[in-house]
Amino acid sequence: MLDSRIDYPGMPGRMDNVDLVIFDCDGVLIDSEPIASRTLAETLQGAGIAISAAEAHVKFTGNSESIIAEMCRREYGISDVTGLFERWHRHLFDEFARSLTPIAGIAEVVNSLNRPKCVASNSTMQRLRNSLGKLDLWSAFGEDVFSAELVPRPKPAPDLLLHCAERFRARPTKCVMIDDSAHGVAAAVAAGMTAIGFVDPADPRPGRRAVLDAAGAAAVATGAGELTAILENVGGRL
Repeated sequence: MLDSRIDYPGMPGRMDNVDLVIFDCDGVLIDSEPIASRTLAETLQGAGIAISAAEAHVKFTGNSESIIAEMCRREYGISDVTGLFERWHRHLFDEFARSLTPIAGIAEVVNSLNRPKCVASNSTMQRLRNSLGKLDLWSAFGEDVFSAELVPRPKPAPDLLLHCAERFRARPTKCVMIDDSAHGVAAAVAAGMTAIGFVDPADPRPGRRAVLDAAGAAAVATGAGELTAILENVGGRL
């Protein structure tokens, strides 16, 4: 684990004032959410539920699997959610192995940072290892990839982000969280961290910038280029 008191070569600017940069995974580091939405919709269709990939994307994206499971029980009356998720995971991980890619330009952002960094995701470790773990980007974080399984409550609760700060001996007020969901932004705000919203230019959902602004993002980046510009200056605001 990196010591936040040491300077590292990389992105210039005022990042010395930042103890830790925390990345969400799905939709920020990896282009996984369209694949997850499509495969979940197809699995639900197999269980007799009429739902499209686009509807699943809007309905489920950003939620932890425990919350998605509860939604399936409550809204669709699915009793064997364990079996449903086992079928979904097989389908999902096969698709990840075939077609998963990083978000365009994000590897360059991650590798240029001169501060400690980690991943904080609502995904399970099994899913993280079968998604981010299949890409070279995983190695940029070493062992510092954290799942909401580690804490009592997933995002939008602050538990996971505070866990990350504690692991790095970082001050929450000097941490930056980058997330594409309102849940992640809200978690950062609740943890006392600076939240940067991220919008994939290819995201089909309308109004994402407004959603992230409303959740409390200090800034919103559309694409890796804008994210680089924000990170180069964010330390001056902390």
